[in-house]
Amino acid sequence: MAQADIALIGLAVMGQNLILNMNDHGFVVCAFNRTVSKVDDFLANEAKGTKVVGAQSLKEMVSKLKKPRRIILLVKAGQAVDDFIEKLVPLLDTGDIIIDGGNSEYRDTTRRCRDLKAKGILFVGSGVSGGEDGARYGPSLMPGGNKEAWPHIQAIFQGIAAKVGTGEPCCDWARGFPCGSPVSLTSFSLTFCTQAFQEWNKTELDSFLIEITANILKFQDTDGKFLLPKIRDSAGQKGTGKWTAISALEYGVPVTLIGEAVFARCLSSLKDERIQASKKLKGPQKIQFEGDKKSFLEDIRKALYASKIISYAQGFMLLRQAATEFGWTLNYGGIALMWRGGCIIRSVFLGKIKDAFDRNPELQNLLLDDFFKSAVENCQASWRRAVSTGVQAGIPMPCFTTALSFYDGYRHEMLPANLIQAQRDYFGAHTYELLAKPGQFLHTNWTGHGGSVSSSSYNA
Repeated sequence: MAQADIALIGLAVMGQNLILNMNDHGFVVCAFNRTVSKVDDFLANEAKGTKVVGAQSLKEMVSKLKKPRRIILLVKAGQAVDDFIEKLVPLLDTGDIIIDGGNSEYRDTTRRCRDLKAKGILFVGSGVSGGEDGARYGPSLMPGGNKEAWPHIQAIFQGIAAKVGTGEPCCDWARGFPCGSPVSLTSFSLTFCTQAFQEWNKTELDSFLIEITANILKFQDTDGKFLLPKIRDSAGQKGTGKWTAISALEYGVPVTLIGEAVFARCLSSLKDERIQASKKLKGPQKIQFEGDKKSFLEDIRKALYASKIISYAQGFMLLRQAATEFGWTLNYGGIALMWRGGCIIRSVFLGKIKDAFDRNPELQNLLLDDFFKSAVENCQASWRRAVSTGVQAGIPMPCFTTALSFYDGYRHEMLPANLIQAQRDYFGAHTYELLAKPGQFLHTNWTGHGGSVSSSSYNA
């Protein structure tokens, strides 16, 4: 007899915690895992005493679901998702819903939504952000895909999502948007840094990442020594940043901060190579910081705040371009609110973004909003001092420096790209436009023997 409101496939830590979260909010969940012994283990341990039910096969799982059947997949992105979809489709009826809660690339989400719609199945792609703690007590959810599914999953999704303000859920339908995320402190001690991050979290930087960074910095290993310096400095990545950077390149949007963050992780992964390079490549002589630490720390805080503004400005630039490409109608202020809690980018700062789009729904760039314009201007001197000091000390600051370069590039009416266009035309006859005649593409015979035939112009 059908008794479960929803099913979840994938009993790793995120899946288990999301099930327990749904159970806490009064929803009956049917649990399934490819290795079925994990179902019994989960019911006998973490889910003991709850209303969670289990299934030993996909067919049994489907039979226990109320209609329309709602099934969440929390499995590894890629082929595993497609494999489960292929097995589920023959068991489902028109109007049933498959929800991919994993870290899928948005093109896969778009494809699955299209293919399943042709079979009468409603597909939803929804990132579950906030880590294992968020999954258990309130994640940020951003579902998108086939909108016919939303009325059937809204109560569950908004029920389990993180709440902010007067109880607003950090979850709303993202319309047609198919969803699939700092700095060395020179000679500062970890204790000093911990105190700094704790204080920063009481300012406009109040956010999930600042909060957990303070907790990480102060964490001590079983031997009483700080754990952070013991951790291998080779960063992994799940692919979200890479896919965002690829999309930014595809649409010609300068999302330089995410791109730089991805490349910084790639550089960190060359650990063995960097060890060898460190023995041969010299930087500036070691600089002992001799200035006022409190004053310089405020410079770093403001540099971080300004860089954070640039990061969000770039992110919304990409959203706006994607909306143009795909014909989406996006509520940018609403999207910002969905990320205010239960999410890795959870931040009080996001409310200011909502305010900006409330003031001007057609806002072209966050930097052009009066609040953010003033905020960056207030941070600018500190931002430049922090970057200059770091460069002189030989400290890599990929995100601070690329954020500042973007700001300086965006605020300049003229950029040296005219030289790039001239070089392209000189070498490959790719043409250029004159300032006085935009839209008219010209070619110059720069050498006197190159001829007047031009190649087609193109946009990178």
